Amino acid sequence: MRVDEFDFDLPEERIALRPAEPRDAARMLVVRDTGLTDAGVMDLPSFLSAGDLMVFNDTRVIPAQLEGTRERDGQIASVGATLHMREGPDRWKAFVRGAKKLRVGDRIRFGETAEACLAGALDATVAEKAEGGEVTLAFDLAGPDLDAAIALAGHIPLPPYIASKRADDERDRTDYQTVYAREDGAVAAPTAGLHFTDRLFDKLDAAGVNRAFVTLHVGAGTFLPVKADDTDDHRMHAEIGHVSKATAALINQTRARGGRIVSVGTTSLRLLESAADEAGTVHSFAGATDIFITPGYRFRCVDVLMTNFHLPRSTLMMLVSAFAGLETMRAAYAHAIETGYRFYSYGDSSLLFRNDPDG
Repeated sequence: MRVDEFDFDLPEERIALRPAEPRDAARMLVVRDTGLTDAGVMDLPSFLSAGDLMVFNDTRVIPAQLEGTRERDGQIASVGATLHMREGPDRWKAFVRGAKKLRVGDRIRFGETAEACLAGALDATVAEKAEGGEVTLAFDLAGPDLDAAIALAGHIPLPPYIASKRADDERDRTDYQTVYAREDGAVAAPTAGLHFTDRLFDKLDAAGVNRAFVTLHVGAGTFLPVKADDTDDHRMHAEIGHVSKATAALINQTRARGGRIVSVGTTSLRLLESAADEAGTVHSFAGATDIFITPGYRFRCVDVLMTNFHLPRSTLMMLVSAFAGLETMRAAYAHAIETGYRFYSYGDSSLLFRNDPDG
């Protein structure tokens, strides 16, 4: 399909720079092929049924935005790196600003702050270079020591549409994290989950809605623009995920009983669809997925998707259009823009019910 089929115009003032307060006060647009319903996140239990299973991504965002310097032949250049996939105890793949100026073997010193120096110098060597500004960094530190140094030197990697308007601050370290985050490794938040609070979980429990957790470490590739004119020519970046045997069994048992699988976020959905076979049975999963979902995809196990509003021409706009229908999503986004919904990572939510053209 042509990428421009997923385009739309969004007024700048619709981009949320801070989350709703409290988190669960966000609006929620309920999207069915039969029509649209304006609601709030706290109304979520009324749209679900006892026995449904919500699946959350428990990845935790790390401060993966690093600023440093490269010195070569007495010349110093600034380097900005966004870590996006760990490849070993001491190695990360990163998207680097000005990567064309780097050479394999170059040394980069990150975290030139007093705080970072307490954990030792955060130095790295350029081990490999790839296309699109991607670089493999081999750090001098490894394992927990490297994690601690990154935590001190790094910044929360806010999405470009927020970072271009304001700097990150201490508040973002809490705001850009789900309340149930526990597995370190993401460089972008699974933002559909940012709306959840203890009181919303209490309401879901009272309604008999169950929950389970998977882990997909969201990479910076989620923000990369689709530069191709046709979806067939776009290459997705891989992300590391894990579905336990216990979670897979719970999902399969829910479906066997007639309960619905409700994915909280596109990250959970992509992982579940990667772990499901053609018959819709979900298996345990551990590894990388680069699944790219566009209209025409046959969903295997997810029935309902809770997700924020996405960028035009993005892979996520393509995914929600595949899930709920392209014309339905065009109408939903037009309604959201007209009625003042807040967009993107810190914005409002939507609840999409899967559209099955074949019944």
